[in-house]
Amino acid sequence: MTADPNQPSVIAEIQVAPSPPGTADDPHAHVEAAIGVLQASGLRYEVGALGTTLEGDADTVWATLRAAHEAMLAAGATSGISHVKVATVNRTMDSLTRKFR
Repeated sequence: MTADPNQPSVIAEIQVAPSPPGTADDPHAHVEAAIGVLQASGLRYEVGALGTTLEGDADTVWATLRAAHEAMLAAGATSGISHVKVATVNRTMDSLTRKFR
């Protein structure tokens, strides 16, 4: 999804910390459930080593962050914390990182 040039984008990063992080067969299953929600959202996203960054319109980003947290729990985590950073900016993820890539 491309941000509307007339509206500021929301850029967010989420790191889910489920307990347990997964199952014996799939040690990251609960984290991957949250990432699956981000992938299916239609938003621009980048999975990183310690979190996933996404961008788009505010309503979609906020709803996706909540859905990712809930997916972690629905996948079987007995508890979990989501660390979230949110910025409302007139920039894109690419414009903020291009210099370093």
